[in-house]
Amino acid sequence: MILCVMDDLIFSIKIQTAAKSIGGIDLLFERSPAMVLPRIRETRPSLVIFDLNSTRMNSMTALTEMKAAADLKDIRTLGFVSHVDSETIAAARAAGIDQVLARSAFAAQLGSILTNA
Repeated sequence: MILCVMDDLIFSIKIQTAAKSIGGIDLLFERSPAMVLPRIRETRPSLVIFDLNSTRMNSMTALTEMKAAADLKDIRTLGFVSHVDSETIAAARAAGIDQVLARSAFAAQLGSILTNA
């Protein structure tokens, strides 16, 4: 199970399309900021993908709380972000994210990311 924390419809469709073409990828999209941590606890995903530029999803807050929680900190995380947003990239790394990619690199590597989750 891969949990995607985002409200960007374009990237949601890209992820769904890539997962369909690969087959056998179980995806869940969480679009309610208040439900991110409860959904992670409920589903215990192998990977949580964060859209770090989403203002609505409060991704940085969720990431920070997730990595601070003893029961969630070891779940693998990946975030994608605008390549010019160095402040968010640094904040995500400080919060303990496992991998940060530019939006373009995320889109280019999506098949591999999903396959290796």
